[in-house]
Amino acid sequence: MDPSDNRLFRFHKPEWLNNSTLRIAGVYASGALFSLGFFFMIDAAAYSGSRRNGSNVHVKFVDWIPGICSALGMLVINSIEKSRLSADSFSYSGSGVAWKARFVLFLGFALLAGGLAGSVTVLVLKYVIHHYPLQTMYFGIANVAANALVMLSSAVLWVAQNMEDEYTYNLAL
Repeated sequence: MDPSDNRLFRFHKPEWLNNSTLRIAGVYASGALFSLGFFFMIDAAAYSGSRRNGSNVHVKFVDWIPGICSALGMLVINSIEKSRLSADSFSYSGSGVAWKARFVLFLGFALLAGGLAGSVTVLVLKYVIHHYPLQTMYFGIANVAANALVMLSSAVLWVAQNMEDEYTYNLAL
């Protein structure tokens, strides 16, 4: 390894990672994870309102708040361009673009983490402490699974959107 090389990692990135087909597949995989996550949440809400639910416990608005936080966190994180995070070292207009982008990115990650932590809290406080059967506890488990899948979807989409492609041109006026 050349000592003048200022790379962070020792190994080179494989060439096939720059493929636009891989980028598109990542976006589709992210969408599939996102829809699967909200399927679990909607399935739990629909099952809790049906007659087959043998308990008095139902999915309320409190159960939806972590999912809303996770979805907002995903929206915030994936609306930030990777190039804006190091904007102070390049010639973007205005000063302090990078710290603003990093702050907004932090808020997005905080929303995602708060959504996942909130769903675990709802699971423990609403379902586990009261020793409900597994059919009723499924409402909380589905909530945690939904938020974890939204978080994973956000990570996949971030990586897929920010892959560098040598044939991609950004035109700006």
